[in-house]
Amino acid sequence: MAQIFLVEDEDRVSALVKKTLEENHHTVDVAADGAEAIKRFTGKPYDLIILDLMLPYLGGMDVCRHIRQKNKTVPILMLTALNSVDDKVTGLNTGADDYLVKPFHLKELQARIDALLRRNTSDSSPIISQGNIVLNVANNTVEREGKKITLTTKECALLELLMHNNDKILSRQTIAEKVWGINFDTGTNVVDVYVNYLRNKIDKGFPEKYIHTVIGKGYIFKTEQP
Repeated sequence: MAQIFLVEDEDRVSALVKKTLEENHHTVDVAADGAEAIKRFTGKPYDLIILDLMLPYLGGMDVCRHIRQKNKTVPILMLTALNSVDDKVTGLNTGADDYLVKPFHLKELQARIDALLRRNTSDSSPIISQGNIVLNVANNTVEREGKKITLTTKECALLELLMHNNDKILSRQTIAEKVWGINFDTGTNVVDVYVNYLRNKIDKGFPEKYIHTVIGKGYIFKTEQP
């Protein structure tokens, strides 16, 4: 059971999503505009945020930025009618972990929520070590040569996948399926965007580079340097 915060101004959509989530044993709080969302989020911790973009008073992008200033790791799923590639990339760049376009199937919504929440219920060890990188998936942090780095939920999931597959090429399709779920729209460049995020956080400024591009194939995490 998770504590979920739903920010949605369409009453019909809000009621349907809330009913579905509660039937799956989640607790759901609802806000109908951006200003109310910020006030409610500040006063209560949540396990996941479902955030519409087209909101009264304060737009979803601004709400997302505010949430990310207060909490770097809470998963954010954007739920919106804006469906262009640029809209999706902008949402993800703002700090969202996933992006679902209206109209949507409730089963897909639940699958994406489950994928975002799964990290908190994993039975595997929360500590992964490769080379001089130590990843703690329990709190979305990395330590490298004494430097502590905070990751978003999706950045952490991507790095975990790469580290578990050390020295193995992973295609963009595989990464999208494993990190964003099998129904993720692989027509966007979100995988490349998030790989660049990780490179800037864990490789930039260090002589050894761990994340490499394999042209025409995908990406590889290598601890043995050429």
